[in-house]
Amino acid sequence: MQDLKTAPNNEFPPQVTGQVILVDDDLQVLRSLHFMLEAEGIDVLAFTSGYELLSLKDLPYPACFVIDYFMPGIDGVELITRLRNQNIFAPAILISGSSDSSIEAKARKAGAERFIRKPHLDDALIESIRSVLKSH
Repeated sequence: MQDLKTAPNNEFPPQVTGQVILVDDDLQVLRSLHFMLEAEGIDVLAFTSGYELLSLKDLPYPACFVIDYFMPGIDGVELITRLRNQNIFAPAILISGSSDSSIEAKARKAGAERFIRKPHLDDALIESIRSVLKSH
């Protein structure tokens, strides 16, 4: 996060309005990302699986989704596809620890705006969330 002395024109980074829905089956990663995003002032709703998210009767319409690729049952690409089939077109960011380039291609085809590899999540994820929300 930029401080006032280094921010161009003394502008703060854009605020995220609305809720970010985070889906990851790894509880340690889920908690870490949840904490990191909330520390940035981002409202987060977390789920441990795609099934858990899709089982909601009234699925909240988020500002954006942050979805892990490798999850049991429904992987991240399938989850994005199912959300799109339910006419939920909030921006989606797919995250993965894999270096398989075909996953990124599948993610884009399913409608993900961004693909981020897990070892590089910190600032890249926050910047990606702000960027996709700015463009929508």
